[in-house]
Amino acid sequence: MDAITKLCTARNVTVAVAAVLGTSIWLFRRYLVGRRCTNTVRLHGKTVIVTGANSGIGKATALELARRGARVIMACRDLESAEKAASEIRYKVPKAEVVCRFLDLNSLISVRKFAEDVMREEKRLDILVNNAGVYQPANKKTVDGFETQFGVNHLGHFLLTNMLLDLLKASAPSRIVVVSSRLGFRANLDFDAFDKEDTDKKSMRGGHVMPVGYGRSKLANFLFTHELSKRLPQGVTVNALCPGMVWTGLGRTSKMSWKMKLLFWPLGFLFLKRPMEGAQTVIYCATEPKLSNVSGKCFTDCHQTDMPANCTDDETAKRLWNVSEILTGLSF
Repeated sequence: MDAITKLCTARNVTVAVAAVLGTSIWLFRRYLVGRRCTNTVRLHGKTVIVTGANSGIGKATALELARRGARVIMACRDLESAEKAASEIRYKVPKAEVVCRFLDLNSLISVRKFAEDVMREEKRLDILVNNAGVYQPANKKTVDGFETQFGVNHLGHFLLTNMLLDLLKASAPSRIVVVSSRLGFRANLDFDAFDKEDTDKKSMRGGHVMPVGYGRSKLANFLFTHELSKRLPQGVTVNALCPGMVWTGLGRTSKMSWKMKLLFWPLGFLFLKRPMEGAQTVIYCATEPKLSNVSGKCFTDCHQTDMPANCTDDETAKRLWNVSEILTGLSF
């Protein structure tokens, strides 16, 4: 009898511990997920471009904006993956108008062709979501010879946005949404390193270890947003956002050892945001009525957050703009 009692007691303790642990993980995940975009704005008659829309945050954003009635142009490098994602969206939203178009932000020629086609073929552009990005890629330089993270995450979107500005202005009120990262808050720009390969170096800043090249590209996103907001006419806005830690394919090309993957993947699965959770602030910046006259700001978890001085320095932002014009050939 004592043995049975002990067994039952042990089982009850195990169940109780599992229940407490499970509840704690659930509550912690809810905390990490943050706020959701709760507005119900419809986008019928609106045209949206989402870069990198074949997976992760971009795919989730395209799905939600299609649900709201927008015509969504999925601008992707991998057209096969994009068509598959578009089919999934059409299955979930039977009347969705989703178009796949080739865009390789790794090549400025590709960016120019995509933008020229859009300007020639599209009657309007209401929302541009600059979402696509790379993290510690295998190829260290772009087709044009720039460090890949800076070239794709900043220069490609810089050129794309500027080439589409006339259509955005003609479609006003319109919005530009820039997906960045808090890693940009702790980064520094090196104007002599834009064409140098990133060697996966890490730096210490504010007690945090961060990848240099990626952080630099995300800082460039913030500085671009800051400077662009001062150049836009009334009716066209631009805002940046930090989606948080999201379970996506962003780091699929990074050189992480199998031991680190065994450690990271279970933790990431438990605690990182899912793509639709990470897309909430993107959707918020793209649709929230309260932001109709808000520009040059940064948002996290669907509310405005302060940017540090390195992200809003006027002199650095203007210098980056001028250098970016030269590097992309926009000033010629």
